[in-house]
Amino acid sequence: MEQDFWLNKWQQGQTGFHQPEGQSLLHEYWPQLELPPSSNILVPLCGKSRDMLWLANQGHHVTGIELSDIAAQEFFAEAKLDYQRAQLEYFDCFKSTRIEIRVGNIFDMPANELMRFDGFYDRAALIALPKELRQRYVDHLMAGLPSGAIGLLIAFSYDPALMSGPPFSVNDEMVGHLYSRFAHVDLLAERRGLDKSSSLRKRGLTDKDTRESVYRIVRR
Repeated sequence: MEQDFWLNKWQQGQTGFHQPEGQSLLHEYWPQLELPPSSNILVPLCGKSRDMLWLANQGHHVTGIELSDIAAQEFFAEAKLDYQRAQLEYFDCFKSTRIEIRVGNIFDMPANELMRFDGFYDRAALIALPKELRQRYVDHLMAGLPSGAIGLLIAFSYDPALMSGPPFSVNDEMVGHLYSRFAHVDLLAERRGLDKSSSLRKRGLTDKDTRESVYRIVRR
């Protein structure tokens, strides 16, 4: 993983990818997963996403994985949550009652740890990874998750000739190729266009160029 790239983004405050209000597609489509309120939910490459707070407010126990300790500290400060900090193998852990952020590399998360998750939410992980790392990421995640685990994946696609990632363009065909060996993949919805505040407009994308897609991923 290009760790230095993302660590530098956080150190320099270049976090235009962060959605201060959270992701509305999560609120709309998460209920279709029908996960019990007390489920353990994994959020890979979580940044300081307020989506974790929303998931915790649904009664879930949320574990985010993030490279930057700046992101973890800012999340708890902005959410006004007290936390305890401890070292766990490869991870620096920030833990409150229902939300834990483990600072480290997702590839260091062992299979026996991934086995405890009932579901996952991926808005920013898959599209943040270059092509050569995407299959490795999916293989690592799916190999550890138990049969029946359910995930909500939000992907983003556009003509790569218009912009170089990240975020990288990941379309339906790519999602199917990456996950179909391990899981059932269902397209729940798609949405055309960019958010009004999207920083991607400055990078050359327009509403007609972009598509957000929501998938349900069920581990076989």
